[in-house]
Amino acid sequence: MKNLNKIFSLIMWVLMAIGVLLVVLGFIKGWPSLGQPDNGTVTPLLNWAYVLLIAAIACIVIFGIAIKAMNDPKSLIKLLIGLVAVAVVVGIVYAISKGSPAIGYNGEPVSAFTLKYTDTLLNLTYLLAGLAVVAIIVGEILSAVRNK
Repeated sequence: MKNLNKIFSLIMWVLMAIGVLLVVLGFIKGWPSLGQPDNGTVTPLLNWAYVLLIAAIACIVIFGIAIKAMNDPKSLIKLLIGLVAVAVVVGIVYAISKGSPAIGYNGEPVSAFTLKYTDTLLNLTYLLAGLAVVAIIVGEILSAVRNK
């Protein structure tokens, strides 16, 4: 476990150094003013944010599965069932998403895939927000019933 902590610390320092270098690059080149096109400073920061997000999600998934497999191999079946359930829900939401163009949008045409993808993400957000509200309400009701 000590070796893992050293590896994580090293990776963290390298990622932080790259982030700091990108910020310093932005200050050296100068950040674009509001409404001005990117001068090569914002796009690398956004791309780096995407890389860090993908790396974080990958680490959570990979190390979560590895630790779960070492501690309790039978729990991988439950994890697989959960992943299949999530894939089914996302597939259903994708199937019911219309992908219709935005009303009043006069910009460049957007591909049908982008419209369908955007609608899927919006519908998933609505579904998860609704489920979160229901979970909070049900949790409070169950808590109140159990405390009596």
